[in-house]
Amino acid sequence: MAHAMSDDQVAGELRKMTAFIRQEALEKAKEIQIKADEEFAIEKSKLVRQETSSIDSQYEKKFKQAGMSQQITRSTLANKTRIKVLSARQELLDDLFEQARGKLAGYSKDKGKYQELCKNLILEGLYAMNENKVVVRARKEDYDVVKKAIEAAKDEYKKSMNVKELKVELDEKNPQPEGCSGGASVVGGGGRIDINNTLDERLKLLETDALPMVRTSLFGKNENRRFTD
Repeated sequence: MAHAMSDDQVAGELRKMTAFIRQEALEKAKEIQIKADEEFAIEKSKLVRQETSSIDSQYEKKFKQAGMSQQITRSTLANKTRIKVLSARQELLDDLFEQARGKLAGYSKDKGKYQELCKNLILEGLYAMNENKVVVRARKEDYDVVKKAIEAAKDEYKKSMNVKELKVELDEKNPQPEGCSGGASVVGGGGRIDINNTLDERLKLLETDALPMVRTSLFGKNENRRFTD
């Protein structure tokens, strides 16, 4: 038969139960706190990673934009510099040929050399024309020199081409225009073909044909140039 507990025993049991419940509650609260701390740390780490990724992305975007802007600036400056250099080179070439053009008129002062030059220019026209009747046009002031040059050119042409009949006349009705620096043109084909061997025309040809060589001599070879004209 069970004995009834005394008041002290009941009180003791109640204290034990209260202590047990309190301990259980403390342990449960501790578990909740630990779990909450873990979840907070995970969420904090996630937020930090997201913000870091966002900052990195923005930085990378700005870095690329800055790099692109820098490239555009460098390219613009390089193009401006290149244009200035090309412009300066062209001015130098234009000045060079202009100086040469200014010296053409003085070339006829030495009658001996000038007569030899006219002979060679007429002879070149004769070879190119390959006809037995042509006319030569020259400046009025050069008529005496050119007449002698014509005779010399005729003799040389006949010997080299082994021809007997060759008529070369000075066309005194159609002189070279005012401002012509000298030389001569050979006209054949019934007046339809004109081989212009005046000094001015030869300089124009030189500007076109010899320009690449002159450019290379003055400025050196351009490795970026694909064509030489």
